[in-house]
Amino acid sequence: MTEQIVVIGAGGFGRETLDVIDALIAAGEPLQVVGVVDAGPRQEDLERLGARGIAYLGTEEEWLPTSTGDERFVAAVGSPRVRSKVAERFAAAGLRAATVIHPGAVIGSQPRIGAGVVITSGVQVSTNVSIGDHVHLNPASIIGHDATLADFVSVNPGAIVSGNVTVESGTLLGAGSVVLQGLTVGAGATVGAAACVTKDVAAGTTVVGVPARRTASTDAVGE
Repeated sequence: MTEQIVVIGAGGFGRETLDVIDALIAAGEPLQVVGVVDAGPRQEDLERLGARGIAYLGTEEEWLPTSTGDERFVAAVGSPRVRSKVAERFAAAGLRAATVIHPGAVIGSQPRIGAGVVITSGVQVSTNVSIGDHVHLNPASIIGHDATLADFVSVNPGAIVSGNVTVESGTLLGAGSVVLQGLTVGAGATVGAAACVTKDVAAGTTVVGVPARRTASTDAVGE
């Protein structure tokens, strides 16, 4: 039976998610894209969807009443906070989340991968990794052995999560950032692009640089 999938988000990551689904279909997976839902798509995004033959289904409010309830959804929204709200609304409407993993990703032994996860091309996930619900692993990101990524984490392109790291819910790891072995990045934190995390990161803070340090704005909030 072919699984019907609705992608939420017409922006860059939404279209990258469509690439993942296209690759799965080409590999023989019984999937079909119903279309894309977006609260406020840009004209250029609509044009890009149209060029690849993907229907724009409207806003959440417009499309959800028309759903059969059999579709599965992928929340392809970059912001962890916004993604959490979107996933909550679609789940409340009775839809189940779909996990999509690009055939070009490398997944090690004994993974735990939650619902609604998107793993793009070139990702490497090592052994005994736990990935929560609605996590995004962007191209060429690396997740080390025994790492734990909680729900709604975003790992941007080229970021490296070393072994035995814990990344708590709603955290964003910027492109090219590195979290060294055994550390914890607290819930809702942001690690800036190319930052190197050498000690635990407190929840809700933003760290940048090498070694990564809290920004002045989060220092003021925390103290």
